[in-house]
Amino acid sequence: MDLTGELGLSEEQRALRDAVRTLLTRQQRDSGPGQQADDTGPSPWQRLCTEVGVAGLAVPECYGGAGAGPVETHVVAEELGRHLVPSPLVGSVVLAAQAVLASGDSGACARLLPAVADGSAVAALAWTTAAGHWDPREVAGRAVRADTPGTPDGGWAVSGTAHYVLDGDRADVLLVAADTPDGTGLFEVDPRGGGVTRTPVTSMDPALRLAVVALDEAPARRLGGPASAALARARDLACIALSAEQVGAAQQALAQTASYTTTRVQFGRPIASFQALAHRMADLHVLVESARSLSYAAAAAAAEAVPDLGLRAAAAKVYCSEALTQVTAEMIQLHGAIGITWEHDAHRFFKRAHSTAQLFGQPAEHLARLAAELVG
Repeated sequence: MDLTGELGLSEEQRALRDAVRTLLTRQQRDSGPGQQADDTGPSPWQRLCTEVGVAGLAVPECYGGAGAGPVETHVVAEELGRHLVPSPLVGSVVLAAQAVLASGDSGACARLLPAVADGSAVAALAWTTAAGHWDPREVAGRAVRADTPGTPDGGWAVSGTAHYVLDGDRADVLLVAADTPDGTGLFEVDPRGGGVTRTPVTSMDPALRLAVVALDEAPARRLGGPASAALARARDLACIALSAEQVGAAQQALAQTASYTTTRVQFGRPIASFQALAHRMADLHVLVESARSLSYAAAAAAAEAVPDLGLRAAAAKVYCSEALTQVTAEMIQLHGAIGITWEHDAHRFFKRAHSTAQLFGQPAEHLARLAAELVG
């Protein structure tokens, strides 16, 4: 994939980007700064699903999707990040749906994915413990045979408490990663069934919906066989999609900051005219563009199924997390007093930076993964 100019985007991908950007810009304009416009009408995500079909981009056509791929999902994620739109794209469309696909269970794919692909259902993956490592070898659930009559394979019962479950409080499809006697497995659990307690939790970023999912011998149905490889692939794809959201947010935060420096006057002149600030803007521009290149390179690698996808995903997660954190810190500082008020959007970008940096593993943990692979 040629990463020059438009980062190698095809005509169709550019049209997809323009359609998503236009819809989100109009809806944000109609709802006002910092508002989501989902109290009086369809949310941005609902409109994107019905009018553009974004939820099914990475789902094969045989399961009701568009049969596109990671790059198309990336294009949408970047625009969602640019507008700070709350959506289940990363948690449902990428993490959960891709885990189902990677399980290799065609029956489960045919049963679960069509509703996710058309946006009528939200899927959630209950995986990690309170430590939040998102390691396929460290899952929150434990599954044992339940020997329930009439249930495929006799049925399973899953127990445990999963933390940081994206959209877990509203999910229509609930997947659980759990240890079994023959290794880690992926299970389908009725989110509204017995033995399931879902508790929403407050996140630093109010647009990031997280929940704690507690399971007490909840009836479950196993998908495929050992799930460690499926979980690892789903995590890597989620990290890549999240990096796109981070890049989109960083671009918008930088654009707003650069614009503000041309209107804020000190000593009788716009602060953008001071050489020190011009250098800082230039450095931030290079940082954001390099993060965008790395993020799209990782998405292209996912589309081509390269063997070292885990390394590329880890690199994108680390670099884009650090880029957004640095840009938002500069955004607040360069906006001065208004940058720390509720009336300005700067705090929303800052919260997005710090929340997403912790999701799917802290940057230091991904750096450790990179070091272990490269040195060992």
